Amino acid sequence: MPISHRLYRLYEQHRWIDRMLRDEQRRPEPDDLRLRDLKRRKLQVKDEIRIAEAGLVPASTG
Repeated sequence: MPISHRLYRLYEQHRWIDRMLRDEQRRPEPDDLRLRDLKRRKLQVKDEIRIAEAGLVPASTG
């Protein structure tokens, strides 16, 4: 899969997780375990985005 397509999918996934996280936080009694899992997954996706973005930047020939 092309990097740009992968990045698009990762950004979409990050936004979806963010929405799920906000929805859970707005509940009268948020599920702490679910919040922890969503936060962990959001960080994992963010790391994947950084790695994919690094692949788009040409290496410095210094």
